[in-house]
Amino acid sequence: MNRFFQLVMAGIVGSAITIAASQWYGKDNASVKIEHISGIPASSVAYTVNEDGEAVPLDFTGTADKVTPAVVHIRSTQETSQVTRDRDPLRDFFYGPSPQYRGPSQSTGSGVIVNENGYVVTNNHVVQGADIVEVTMSDNSTYKAEVIGTDPDTDIALIKINQKGLPHLSFVDSDQSKVGQWVLAVGNPFNLNSTVTAGIISAKGRNINIINNNSQSNEQIGNTAIESFIQTDAAINPGNSGGALVTLDGGLLGINTAIASPTGSYSGYGFAVPSNIVSKVVEDLITYGTVQRGWLGVTVQNMTSDLAKQENLDRNEGAFVVDFAENSSAKEAGLAKGDIVIQLDDTEVKSSTALIEYIGRKRPGDKVSVKVDRKGKIMTLPVVLKNRNGDVKTVRREEKGAVAALGLNLEDVDNKVLNRLELKNGVRVSKLDNGKLSRYTDMREGFIITRVDDKEVKSVKEITEILKKKQEGDLVTFSGIYEDFPREYIYAIRM
Repeated sequence: MNRFFQLVMAGIVGSAITIAASQWYGKDNASVKIEHISGIPASSVAYTVNEDGEAVPLDFTGTADKVTPAVVHIRSTQETSQVTRDRDPLRDFFYGPSPQYRGPSQSTGSGVIVNENGYVVTNNHVVQGADIVEVTMSDNSTYKAEVIGTDPDTDIALIKINQKGLPHLSFVDSDQSKVGQWVLAVGNPFNLNSTVTAGIISAKGRNINIINNNSQSNEQIGNTAIESFIQTDAAINPGNSGGALVTLDGGLLGINTAIASPTGSYSGYGFAVPSNIVSKVVEDLITYGTVQRGWLGVTVQNMTSDLAKQENLDRNEGAFVVDFAENSSAKEAGLAKGDIVIQLDDTEVKSSTALIEYIGRKRPGDKVSVKVDRKGKIMTLPVVLKNRNGDVKTVRREEKGAVAALGLNLEDVDNKVLNRLELKNGVRVSKLDNGKLSRYTDMREGFIITRVDDKEVKSVKEITEILKKKQEGDLVTFSGIYEDFPREYIYAIRM
């Protein structure tokens, strides 16, 4: 009994000590609480400075809401078009493999609506060679588009859908953008529609030698590419091509075009064509159907300290004139080899890229005030820009005929050849230019066409007349043989 009483007392005393200790430590060690505070956006952790020098929360939601509806997804389809008749494995063994049916190929990219009436800007490489172009809006509605025009020199293309009252973006002055400025990239990478990423402008006037695969040092002779990219660290990937680079006000600052990456995916460097170049290309394509480009007609290279020492010059920046093209407007105006172009009108020129960009915005007949440093002597020379043909006339787009669009060059076949091949009729493909047949079929030069759409043809004139009657999108088939492969092949293509 005494032992039981002792146990009870020990329990009571222990409980009392525990309660007392709990109350004592609870004064400074209250239980942990997780509080949820509503009404404060997550973006408030980042700040920027407004025009009044005040720190304000940095927030992209308003810009994203404004811009996203004007950025579209583009699907380009290159239709095929080759079939073969009477496939025979034994014959293939002796005469070579038969041409195989090749299905349509597709590529995707992005575009930016720049006019409420359906004009969409994208990259030339997104729609190049496409037979069908489809535009999908942010609300998933899809429309077929017409290619209004392209400019391979800037990798810009303009397409149009038949819709009105569309959300669109307005161009802003890319010359006023600054390194370190916040920008958003909007596009459709990896077919992920309406993707928005943020970054800053990392550099301006970048040349990465990707357009036309030519060196930028030549402004006219053998090189027509215009590269003066805005470099940004806003993440872009395959599929972003043709998408928008915008300011935080929602203004269109550039068209995302390329990435510099060892893997093919984003690694920190994205490049956009500046809006001032894009807007000029768009205006020309709408007005003239082709880009009106003024030329100085000079070969230039960047001025460097090494070049300055080599030429005994006292200037490390500018565009050094190496040579002139035939009928050069710059030479006629008085520029000379060894001149350093330092200013065009009111725009300072620190590199050959800057010169190429500025002149690329001009049209034939435009006057430009060119300031040069000639062995230390500063001179200003007025120059009237010419077109590639050496005059100041407006360049009109060439309308290709049906045969030219296919890339066909034809010639009649001598009767002796026809008799030797046991043919009653035929027309030979003497040459294949860069057209639909060379891009989408395996037709080779030397192919003798015996029938077009199952109609026998005996002359170049007959084929031309048949093709002239074709409408865009019509299917046309060419049946015939090769002299070294006496079997029948059929090539099909849409006009």
